[in-house]
Amino acid sequence: MTVHFKALPTETVRSLQNGSADAYGLTPERRVSEGGTIPCRHCLKHVATGEPYLVLAFRPFPGLQPYAETGPIFLHAEPCEASKPTGDVPEILSSPDYIVRGYGSDDRIVYGTGEVTPTDKISTRAEELLKRDDVAYVHVR
Repeated sequence: MTVHFKALPTETVRSLQNGSADAYGLTPERRVSEGGTIPCRHCLKHVATGEPYLVLAFRPFPGLQPYAETGPIFLHAEPCEASKPTGDVPEILSSPDYIVRGYGSDDRIVYGTGEVTPTDKISTRAEELLKRDDVAYVHVR
């Protein structure tokens, strides 16, 4: 099995870049990068120093329910090319570790799957989780 890292859909991103409301009904905030690690969830690269970007609330689940977590994300303010699904760990995963968590086909957390995982072990951990019958997909947070 090969784990693929997927970008947000271009249609969703373009809508947000054009001023559509975020998950809280607010217009995405526009800022200019001062450098550092501002991870665009569309191209899966960091926003470069001096480039405009958006900060917004995003919920990557199809409907409201207690496990439908909403969090802040970043996007380039100007159109960028979507990252193709790939097995390579994307540039934006540049911290030493992340939480890797499994979700069921009902879009709810599968308890016991969340684990702080070193970045270089994310694919291996995701593969382990996806072998389980109760895990439909995995998020990296």
